[in-house]
Amino acid sequence: MRAPRTLLIVYHSFTGGTHQMAAAAEAGAQAEDGVTVRRLQAAQAGPADLLAADGYLFATPEYLAAMSGQMKDFFDRSYYPVLDRLNGRPYASLVCAGSDGHGAARQVARIATGWRLKAVAEPLIVCTAAQTPEAILAPKQLDATALERCRALGEALAAGLALGVF
Repeated sequence: MRAPRTLLIVYHSFTGGTHQMAAAAEAGAQAEDGVTVRRLQAAQAGPADLLAADGYLFATPEYLAAMSGQMKDFFDRSYYPVLDRLNGRPYASLVCAGSDGHGAARQVARIATGWRLKAVAEPLIVCTAAQTPEAILAPKQLDATALERCRALGEALAAGLALGVF
């Protein structure tokens, strides 16, 4: 019997959209037997959490075509302490964006490449279409379709870990 695997979900959320995405992915992952899921806010996560996990899901809002500062801080604090110690582990990413999301997704992918992680899915980007200052700062409520996509990604990542596919 395979030892339980751990999926670490690290996220930052300011207006609630990314939090909803991470929670939906967690719910999907928890449906898989043989996988322990840990969801941590970026400010609370660090190198020890990364080293203790078998796979990762990184979730960030996109601010000004980049990942959030809290996620960048998490990666900055963790990068060198885990360099060459995570090689080959699987990851995926979630981005909550107002219009595009690809800038933040590229940043996460570049860091993951430096850690030699293996992307197991395309970045999942949910666009809220928030374009005015009021809409950008307003609390977000993502629709069921977007949350189902996040749930399915969490479930697939956990299933791959449980089965030893990655």
